Amino acid sequence: MTDLASVSAGEEAALLALNNEHAVELSWLDAARLRHLLGQAFHVRRAGNVAAFLLAFDQDADYDSPNYLWFRERYPRFVYVDRIVVAAAMRKRGLANRLYEDLFRAARVAGHEQVVCEVNSDPPNPASDAFHAALGFVEVGHASIHGGAKTVRYLARSLLPAP
Repeated sequence: MTDLASVSAGEEAALLALNNEHAVELSWLDAARLRHLLGQAFHVRRAGNVAAFLLAFDQDADYDSPNYLWFRERYPRFVYVDRIVVAAAMRKRGLANRLYEDLFRAARVAGHEQVVCEVNSDPPNPASDAFHAALGFVEVGHASIHGGAKTVRYLARSLLPAP
């Protein structure tokens, strides 16, 4: 089983490469921007030798993403998954599920009641839609961003026990 671990400074180049291989789904980053995001993160974990990673912020991050700001305008407290990616050769091994479960635990420990994210609807990302639905995320809104170049669905998952 691939271990989950914190990201070290020596792994930033590998994170950047994996991110930018999937820039259509995630958004392209340069090294300085990645370093800033890592410094603002509520939670960042990698699987294996950067076979996958997840980067999340809470409501207090210094982050200017229109998607993050959409949540900050509507929710007083949350954990926002900014990006999660699994290398193509490492898919179908449960890494994304493990990264999310690890995040859910950390968010609960910190007293958060919900985890939020967005998924592209145009261009569509049906694999991400199905994955997030299976984890219990539900749609809470949508928006057109970047001058209409992209449309997203906003999703949330409660961390509270079911009544």
